[in-house]
Amino acid sequence: MERKELENVSDFPLGEENIAFAPYFIGKSYLSFLNDKEVAIYNITFEPGCRNNWHIHHGCGQILICVGGHGWYQESGKEAQSLKSGDVVYIAPEIKHWHGAVQDEAFAHLSLSVSTEGSNTEWCEPVTDEEYNKLKR
Repeated sequence: MERKELENVSDFPLGEENIAFAPYFIGKSYLSFLNDKEVAIYNITFEPGCRNNWHIHHGCGQILICVGGHGWYQESGKEAQSLKSGDVVYIAPEIKHWHGAVQDEAFAHLSLSVSTEGSNTEWCEPVTDEEYNKLKR
């Protein structure tokens, strides 16, 4: 997908290719740091088919605010949820989950978290193609 097309997924800046976290993603994503005052806010844009690995936030939760395209969110042991612009997802600490774009459309969300001392993210196994390809909007 062309960079220009990805820049139009949401009104927030696309940012740079998310190289630092690439080992934890299938496909290409982009990261734009928006705020570091009290609440860390990032805009993450996923190319079509891109998703992150299963992961767990220890010591703090996360809020996703969907701002463009269509995506998925899934907690371990539950059905995947379809996401669209305007949807908000609260992820409590210690919940294993993943999120990303649908197969044929880019997706962008804001990620908000309040880091606490000792908080961290535990990256787990990838969402397999078999799991992902079963998802239908």
